[in-house]
Amino acid sequence: MKNTVALIDANVILDYIASREPYYQDAYKIMEMCHSRKIEGYMAFHSVSIIWYTLRKFIPDPSDRRKWMKKILEITRVAGASHEAVLKAIDMENFKDLEDCLQDRCAESVDAQYIITNNVKDFKESTVRAISAKDFCTLFVK
Repeated sequence: MKNTVALIDANVILDYIASREPYYQDAYKIMEMCHSRKIEGYMAFHSVSIIWYTLRKFIPDPSDRRKWMKKILEITRVAGASHEAVLKAIDMENFKDLEDCLQDRCAESVDAQYIITNNVKDFKESTVRAISAKDFCTLFVK
């Protein structure tokens, strides 16, 4: 399992930070695997702003949000996408949502085997296999 690379969708990271049920336990396990380096965890570059914006509801103090973001970035890396990859994403008509397509491009850029998300149905056309947090934990947590 040491070579497992996964891009973690913003919704899974938010489940962890905000203790959102019914997903918190699986999100916690995934973040723990990233922290202990059992998996190599990434988040897409644009997820940083999505998480920051959404956390305003759960963590109103900007100083506390900064601490949480730094904590997350200590255990995950940020995956980017090249100019060409973003252009390709824009042209991929098989995705309903550009944000999901960008997730796929970022996952591909780090050679991820999985995109861990709670919206697997939105990734039917992704080049990187999408898997729910629950299913990922079923496969990889011993």
